[in-house]
Amino acid sequence: MSQNNGEEGSGDLSTNIEEPIDFVRLSLNEHVMIKMRQDRHICGILQSFDQHLNLIISDVVETINTSEIDPDSAEEIIHTTTREIPLLYVRGDSVVLVSKPNRNPN
Repeated sequence: MSQNNGEEGSGDLSTNIEEPIDFVRLSLNEHVMIKMRQDRHICGILQSFDQHLNLIISDVVETINTSEIDPDSAEEIIHTTTREIPLLYVRGDSVVLVSKPNRNPN
Protein backbone atom coordinates (compact mmCIF):
# COMPACT_ATOMS: atom_id res chain seq x y z
CA MET A 1 0.00 0.00 0.00
CA SER A 2 1.18 3.52 -0.75
CA GLN A 3 2.07 5.81 2.11
CA ASN A 4 1.60 9.56 2.30
CA ASN A 5 5.26 10.38 3.11
CA GLY A 6 4.27 13.77 4.46
CA GLU A 7 2.72 15.01 1.22
CA GLU A 8 -0.34 17.18 1.60
CA GLY A 9 -3.22 17.45 -0.86
CA SER A 10 -2.42 19.67 -3.79
CA GLY A 11 -4.15 22.71 -5.18
CA ASP A 12 -3.80 22.41 -8.96
CA LEU A 13 -4.09 18.70 -9.79
CA SER A 14 -3.82 19.07 -13.57
CA THR A 15 -0.09 19.90 -13.56
CA ASN A 16 0.80 16.92 -11.35
CA ILE A 17 -1.07 14.09 -13.12
CA GLU A 18 0.81 12.04 -15.71
CA GLU A 19 -0.85 8.65 -15.12
CA PRO A 20 -4.33 7.75 -13.84
CA ILE A 21 -2.96 6.41 -10.54
CA ASP A 22 -1.45 9.88 -9.88
CA PHE A 23 -4.96 11.21 -9.26
CA VAL A 24 -5.41 8.62 -6.51
CA ARG A 25 -1.96 9.41 -5.07
CA LEU A 26 -2.78 13.13 -4.96
CA SER A 27 -6.02 12.31 -3.13
CA LEU A 28 -4.31 10.70 -0.13
CA ASN A 29 -5.65 12.01 3.19
CA GLU A 30 -8.46 13.83 1.37
CA HIS A 31 -12.16 13.14 1.00
CA VAL A 32 -13.01 11.00 -2.02
CA MET A 33 -16.17 9.56 -3.52
CA ILE A 34 -15.92 6.01 -4.82
CA LYS A 35 -18.53 4.48 -7.08
CA MET A 36 -18.58 0.71 -6.85
CA ARG A 37 -20.30 -2.19 -8.56
CA GLN A 38 -23.89 -3.07 -7.65
CA ASP A 39 -24.96 0.58 -7.25
CA ARG A 40 -22.91 1.30 -4.13
CA HIS A 41 -21.20 4.60 -3.31
CA ILE A 42 -18.61 5.27 -0.63
CA CYS A 43 -17.46 8.65 0.64
CA GLY A 44 -14.58 8.96 3.07
CA ILE A 45 -10.94 9.85 3.57
CA LEU A 46 -8.44 7.93 1.44
CA GLN A 47 -5.77 6.53 3.76
CA SER A 48 -3.86 4.17 1.47
CA PHE A 49 -3.95 2.37 -1.90
CA ASP A 50 -1.94 -0.01 -4.06
CA GLN A 51 -1.39 -0.67 -7.77
CA HIS A 52 -4.54 -2.84 -7.89
CA LEU A 53 -6.61 0.08 -6.55
CA ASN A 54 -7.25 -1.73 -3.27
CA LEU A 55 -8.16 1.12 -0.93
CA ILE A 56 -8.21 1.83 2.79
CA ILE A 57 -10.87 4.46 3.54
CA SER A 58 -11.65 6.03 6.93
CA ASP A 59 -14.75 7.90 8.16
CA VAL A 60 -16.82 6.08 5.55
CA VAL A 61 -20.41 6.78 4.60
CA GLU A 62 -21.68 3.98 2.37
CA THR A 63 -24.84 4.38 0.31
CA ILE A 64 -26.49 1.37 -1.29
CA ASN A 65 -29.36 1.76 -3.75
CA THR A 66 -31.66 -1.18 -4.46
CA SER A 67 -34.74 -1.25 -6.62
CA GLU A 68 -37.83 -3.38 -6.91
CA ILE A 69 -40.97 -3.33 -9.01
CA ASP A 70 -44.23 -2.55 -7.22
CA PRO A 71 -46.54 -5.45 -8.16
CA ASP A 72 -49.64 -3.24 -8.05
CA SER A 73 -48.49 -0.25 -10.09
CA ALA A 74 -45.58 -1.87 -11.99
CA GLU A 75 -43.45 1.17 -11.07
CA GLU A 76 -39.87 0.94 -9.92
CA ILE A 77 -39.32 1.66 -6.23
CA ILE A 78 -35.79 2.66 -5.22
CA HIS A 79 -34.61 2.04 -1.66
CA THR A 80 -31.55 3.83 -0.29
CA THR A 81 -29.62 2.44 2.67
CA THR A 82 -26.85 4.43 4.34
CA ARG A 83 -24.39 3.30 6.99
CA GLU A 84 -21.28 4.75 8.63
CA ILE A 85 -18.11 2.68 8.95
CA PRO A 86 -14.99 3.90 10.82
CA LEU A 87 -12.45 2.08 8.61
CA LEU A 88 -13.00 0.06 5.44
CA TYR A 89 -10.88 -2.02 3.05
CA VAL A 90 -12.18 -1.84 -0.54
CA ARG A 91 -11.04 -4.47 -3.02
CA GLY A 92 -9.82 -2.82 -6.21
CA ASP A 93 -11.82 -4.94 -8.65
CA SER A 94 -15.07 -3.59 -7.19
CA VAL A 95 -14.08 0.05 -7.84
CA VAL A 96 -15.69 1.70 -10.87
CA LEU A 97 -14.78 5.36 -10.30
CA VAL A 98 -12.80 7.52 -7.86
CA SER A 99 -13.48 11.26 -7.69
CA LYS A 100 -13.36 14.26 -5.44
CA PRO A 101 -16.70 14.90 -3.75
CA ASN A 102 -18.98 17.46 -5.37
CA ARG A 103 -18.38 20.92 -4.04
CA ASN A 104 -21.34 23.19 -3.50
CA PRO A 105 -20.70 26.44 -5.42
CA ASN A 106 -22.64 28.54 -2.86
